[in-house]
Amino acid sequence: MNPSTLASLSNLLIPTATIIYGLAMLAHAVEWASGLRVVKKDAEAKVLVAADGGEVPDAPADAAPADAVADESSVRGDQASRIGILLTVLAFALHAGGVLTRGLAAGRVPWGNMYEFSITASLAVAIVYLALLKRQRLQWLGLGVTFVITAALGIAVLAFYVPAGDLLPALHSYWLVIHVSAAAIAGGGFTLGGLASVLYLIKSRAEARAVDGKPMPAALRRVPSAESIDAVAYKVHAFSFPIWTFGVLVAGPIWAYYAWGRAWGWDPKEVWSLVTWVVYAAYLHARATAGWRGRRAAWVAIAGWVVFLFNFVGVNLLLSGFHAYSGL
Repeated sequence: MNPSTLASLSNLLIPTATIIYGLAMLAHAVEWASGLRVVKKDAEAKVLVAADGGEVPDAPADAAPADAVADESSVRGDQASRIGILLTVLAFALHAGGVLTRGLAAGRVPWGNMYEFSITASLAVAIVYLALLKRQRLQWLGLGVTFVITAALGIAVLAFYVPAGDLLPALHSYWLVIHVSAAAIAGGGFTLGGLASVLYLIKSRAEARAVDGKPMPAALRRVPSAESIDAVAYKVHAFSFPIWTFGVLVAGPIWAYYAWGRAWGWDPKEVWSLVTWVVYAAYLHARATAGWRGRRAAWVAIAGWVVFLFNFVGVNLLLSGFHAYSGL
């Protein structure tokens, strides 16, 4: 195929993937909503069913026991979860095809501007999520992951799009491939860790309220315990941090030396990449040495994710420097 055809194909695949990710997000929303249905139906069933399982006087003959209602909603939630995962896999295939054809159309790696950064980094989020989905049983993160990817692709298509073109001279280096690939993969892990940390705060609060006798929202019953979520967040961050360290603090300075004649110049992107590293280093150090667990660690992880997002988006759009080649 000639470059213009490949570019057109990429321009078709990326929006299509965005729509399918959106449908996957809706399926996962239905999964969570099925838990809300359990609360309502369970309350109705308890009015109609006696404590020993028999019908109370004047109860309708077809009144469903509370357990049966819960089981039915659980099955529907499982079905919605499976549909969401299948749609995510389909969207990922189209997404990967869109990134690949964009690179082939440009004759280079597809991360030379903000549009390409966005579609590639969001692909990294999908890669890390799907790679860990079965091993870590991360289907409970499906709603958050598909929301983030859908939003990133939607903004990229609507606000960041630029036609495929050549790279700036400073970007012609294989160190760019190593540097950005490592940063994108680590960013995908940081995103999963940030989402898990947010969900941990919600789940831990619900568990604390349950100890005080307050009912836990049924949608949260499909989510693992707060302790399990915290463990997953830690594992994902422990996986991502060394990759970020290599990509940003090793490969980045080497590329900068060959591109600009210096390994470090306090460029805004360099500074915020270092700040991101410091926050995540503090998170892992506090957990390993100070025994931090729970809410304090979760808040530090979320702070790291916010800093990472600003480094990824805000620095490119709001600040100037050697990295300000977003194409906008």
